[in-house]
Amino acid sequence: MTVKAKILVVENQPGIAMMITFLLTWAGCEVQTAWNAERGMKLAQTREFDLIILDMDMPGGFEVCSSLRENPFSQTPIVFVSARFCEDDVQRSRDLGVVDFIQKPFEASDFVPRILSLVRESAMA
Repeated sequence: MTVKAKILVVENQPGIAMMITFLLTWAGCEVQTAWNAERGMKLAQTREFDLIILDMDMPGGFEVCSSLRENPFSQTPIVFVSARFCEDDVQRSRDLGVVDFIQKPFEASDFVPRILSLVRESAMA
């Protein structure tokens, strides 16, 4: 029996959140969705996830990441998704320990394998 990867999606754009949730559920993952930074933070602090997908552009996106990294027990890998692509943001993401940065819009055929690969890498670490 295979254990499903538990993924938290923190995304304030409903269409994108639903698409990510659908794709990852279809791929066999257990997905929880938070529509804002506050709810995402609460879920991340009260449940265990294998990976967090976080919209960098939503209000509080960087702050959620920073707060999670301040907790010494939080080693959950974080992936930023963003419509904005700027080297400063990518560098800031790396400084916060973000494991990957995915630019919107993305292709589903690339997104799902990339996320599943990150989950596998995290499980082996």
